[in-house]
Amino acid sequence: MINTIRSILYFTALILLQVLVLNNIHFLRLVTPLLYIYFIIKLPLGYTPIRLTFLSFLAGITIDILSNTSGMHAAACTLAGFMRPQIIRLFIREDLPDNMAPSFRSLGSGGFARFVLVFVMLHHFSLFLIESLTLFDFPFLAIRALSGVLTTSLLIYLIEVFHKDSKRSDDQY
Repeated sequence: MINTIRSILYFTALILLQVLVLNNIHFLRLVTPLLYIYFIIKLPLGYTPIRLTFLSFLAGITIDILSNTSGMHAAACTLAGFMRPQIIRLFIREDLPDNMAPSFRSLGSGGFARFVLVFVMLHHFSLFLIESLTLFDFPFLAIRALSGVLTTSLLIYLIEVFHKDSKRSDDQY
């Protein structure tokens, strides 16, 4: 029940922050932080693939509806949500409790950083590829995606550093 309430709060706060604030940031026409994907990153590890993919689609389609984009975020989030368990398995070999959400504490700082970087990269490259619908201007597409990956990953790391669950000691679980 706590995980459900936490997920709803993350979803609402991150979607509102994205639509009301972050969508209006376009630094040098390159950088727009897409922090709403932190919702997908923080979903508990035990979610079934169908539930995870559906919640990822729901986050993407909500951004699409509120930002007046035509399904681009839904497609990129669905792909990223579908691939999330495989990405986590790339970096974490041991079994973790199903109710645990990925964090510095649960995956280790290096494991979490690698997971976030690959996850954000998959999301951003698929989103910007769908948005451009061509590889005609690939250097601009790559620069835009990489700058977005760096900005979004940095914001996620900063949030995670100050997140209270990441700072708990190991004896509380």
